[in-house]
Amino acid sequence: MKVLIADKFESSGLNGLKGLGLEVDFNPDLSADTLLEYLKSSDAEILVVRSTKVTAPMIDTSHLGLIIRAGAGFDTIDVARASERGVRVANCPGKNSQAVAELAFGLLLACDRKIADNTVDLRNGVWNKAKYSKAKGLYGRTLGLAGLGKISQEMVPRAKAFGMNVVAYSRFMRPEIAAALGIGRATTLTELAESSDFVSVHFSLTPETKGSINKQFFSAMKDGSIFINTSRGDVVNQQDLLWALENKGIYAGLDVFEGEPSGGTGTYDGALKGHPQITVTHHIGASTEQAQEAVAEETVRIAKEYLLYGNVPNAVNVQKGEHATHLIIIRHADRVGVLAHVLEVLRDEGINVQEMENVILGGAKAAIAQVAVDKCPTKEAIHKVKANPNVFDASVMELPKL
Repeated sequence: MKVLIADKFESSGLNGLKGLGLEVDFNPDLSADTLLEYLKSSDAEILVVRSTKVTAPMIDTSHLGLIIRAGAGFDTIDVARASERGVRVANCPGKNSQAVAELAFGLLLACDRKIADNTVDLRNGVWNKAKYSKAKGLYGRTLGLAGLGKISQEMVPRAKAFGMNVVAYSRFMRPEIAAALGIGRATTLTELAESSDFVSVHFSLTPETKGSINKQFFSAMKDGSIFINTSRGDVVNQQDLLWALENKGIYAGLDVFEGEPSGGTGTYDGALKGHPQITVTHHIGASTEQAQEAVAEETVRIAKEYLLYGNVPNAVNVQKGEHATHLIIIRHADRVGVLAHVLEVLRDEGINVQEMENVILGGAKAAIAQVAVDKCPTKEAIHKVKANPNVFDASVMELPKL
């Protein structure tokens, strides 16, 4: 079986894939344009990509059975078309969480202390201590987290180390989760904006989250507060962000942009270019050696499961219902196989998982999983979930209608 790697990839990952007996076609210079033609003549069954987009025509003209996104997000892949063609899509969630959290905090500090502007002025021979001695500082101030996935969870201890208060918003976050993490809980995005001095966005890009950070949100933010986005550019309404920069005195730290180049190099001529109230990086949140080694290791694991057993860990194109109706809350030991057991029970009941969050508690010995599903599980199913010796308890609650 052949695997085509159409992006940069760590040598440890290449060696791991070769060690599985796979024929590895490493072609990191393929672009969105050249990949289409390349796939027409390639017999690769597995495709590995990072930033390169995978479009419907590519899927239609290939022999692919599996596409692996060597990263967390998968909005660069036409998942709907892959599903129609029977091609499974997997990602590597959580493997770059620490790296993204580190950059988000770096941007937060850079915005508060105007580090980039300091640097530019000094390089131009300008000394302006008077201008740059007006930072508000972090200690005792409130960081608001939009979303509570693994990256946001990595933000919490970093914020506490700086003496900050933390409040978070997630549609599925229950009070017991906030209590376990020692943070505040906002019930709406507007409430999060109103209560925060800094806001850091960590939403995945979905039809529901696209453009969800909008004028209503920015209007609720405090004047002069700081906004950080290291998730996806399209989560934010860019025109509304520009309005906030001009009318609310907000300062923004951004790693992602609407209409950003898809490759490693290119040009950017968006409306944010040159704005004096932003500090930027070039979509490098996941780009540390540590993170990429972890992603490569996970990619090899996915390929191994697919090759040996036909399984696809982290598959993202499973059938989903239109809306989540119930939330299953599982308190469990942080052990391998617990969540797999839960998902097997739900599969046997014909229940579709809509969204899932797993919060690891301090000490990495216990966790709380929240699984949003499309119908209420039976008492027998919950009993089966509890039968696992590493599950402490499981309960079900009905979700409010959207």
